[in-house]
Amino acid sequence: MSIILVLAPASVMLALLGLGAFWWTVKSGQYDDPAGDAARILNDQLDDRPL
Repeated sequence: MSIILVLAPASVMLALLGLGAFWWTVKSGQYDDPAGDAARILNDQLDDRPL
């Protein structure tokens, strides 16, 4: 029964850490242009080809 006193706060802290990481990616603009990323793979003109 005492293991619950350790695991419950640990799981809450892990969930808050994941939520904080998600919030950080949203605030840093990680998901700003999903339509452009999806269309970029279909473009024939690659701008990262070797010179």
